[in-house]
Amino acid sequence: MADSTHAILAGTRRAGPGSGSARARRVRGDVLVAAVAAAFTLAQLLLVRPGMGLGWDESIYVSQVSGHAPAAYFSAPRARGVSLLVAPVASWSSSTTLLRVYLAALSGLALYLALRVWRHAFRSGVLALAGALFASLWVTLFYGPQAMPNYWVAIGALACAGCCLRVRTARRDLTALWGLAGGAALMALMRPMDAVWVVLPLLGLTLLERSWKPLAALLAGLVAGSAEWVIEAYVAYGGLFQRLSDGSAIQGGLGWHFAVADQLRSLGGRALCRPCTGAQPNPAVTAWWYVLPLLALLGLALAVRARRSPPTLVALACAATAAFPYLFMIGYAAPRFLLPAYALLAIPAADALVHLLRAPDGRWRPLAVSLAAVGLAGHLAVQYAVLAHTVHRTTVDRRAWSGTAATLHRLGVRPPCLLTGEEAIPIAFYTGCGSAATSGPNTNSTPAAIDQAARRLPVAALTTADGTPPAYARTWPSHRFGDLRLYVAPQARDTTGP
Repeated sequence: MADSTHAILAGTRRAGPGSGSARARRVRGDVLVAAVAAAFTLAQLLLVRPGMGLGWDESIYVSQVSGHAPAAYFSAPRARGVSLLVAPVASWSSSTTLLRVYLAALSGLALYLALRVWRHAFRSGVLALAGALFASLWVTLFYGPQAMPNYWVAIGALACAGCCLRVRTARRDLTALWGLAGGAALMALMRPMDAVWVVLPLLGLTLLERSWKPLAALLAGLVAGSAEWVIEAYVAYGGLFQRLSDGSAIQGGLGWHFAVADQLRSLGGRALCRPCTGAQPNPAVTAWWYVLPLLALLGLALAVRARRSPPTLVALACAATAAFPYLFMIGYAAPRFLLPAYALLAIPAADALVHLLRAPDGRWRPLAVSLAAVGLAGHLAVQYAVLAHTVHRTTVDRRAWSGTAATLHRLGVRPPCLLTGEEAIPIAFYTGCGSAATSGPNTNSTPAAIDQAARRLPVAALTTADGTPPAYARTWPSHRFGDLRLYVAPQARDTTGP
């Protein structure tokens, strides 16, 4: 492990007079960062099962562009960036494996491009180590190949902050201006409110320095990325403020909530911690959560001492604003929420780690390298253990959904059809049905409408094994499957046959 750590950090060494041209050094640095990104892609394909079925949120995003099932109800907080991202595959193929491979490859390429933006501020070895620190987290590996928005907000945040810094030092850098707008647009496409939180320090910086072109690029990116979301607010949600209000209500009401402990609980592999109760994970699981910001703050102290603080300050400020609403304004937690903060913190943390491993004369500190290698090995072992547990549990859950769908097919519930009740949204996607809810955040129907639908197409109401069916389904034949009870409208077999 010590040898591999030494190899990753080799790119941090200052090039001497005889080390070749600057262009050759840049190429070697690009290769080092590309190797980390490629390893990230490969790790996703090996450790996160490509055939793992789609999750609850994934099924909603994918259904918007899929020909496999009707589009699920799209609640107010969601944005359509993920649906656009998966459309090149999901619009013509129902293969989850193909979709996972596509997203894994795309996420690795995106990580490479986002890290490359920072070459003007940090050495290639620092960037490669930063990429390795971020990519080795179980939450990054788990969500990289998933049809979820948070990883892509993290990539947009990295690119946006890096391009903003590049424009400060080279005001005629049109590529950086386009990258600044593109990074903001990517974040806004995925999660508009997250984009606003991330760019707050960048907006403040450009206003303070009266940098009008970068400010215009940032605003143009935010407007372009969020335009569809805002237009849809007026078309389908009663206006922008109504959509924001509905989104806040669905998330439990945005306000002062101390969710730090909740985020720590979620690090044990809980995809969604709502309500977030139970014991904290083993300290070995959460240790990195404390070490990462401490290393980043050390990186800031070193940058201030070396009079090169702006890049580190920008990364830390954007990380802080990205994390703030999820630590202090929301009453539940999910580990994916903080991915943008982790990506931004990784760069100053890697810078500090390199400083600890190298003496002022440029030589490696053998003891420090050995200790770092042992620490990184332990970190990787813990991350792999949590990832393996999370993948296994998630796979079991999604196989249960697939089994329920197969049972519904045998009971005559085949497309076109409708499901309602417990876990109806993901199971409907697996079954090829539409979904309906009469209460909760995904309310899109009424009991009368569902009862009417049961007279003309196959309908099933799902409850827990000991749950009570809705009034319209109490006379329907019931069937037990796993932890669910399936109430199938008698017309299902009459309309579809055996």
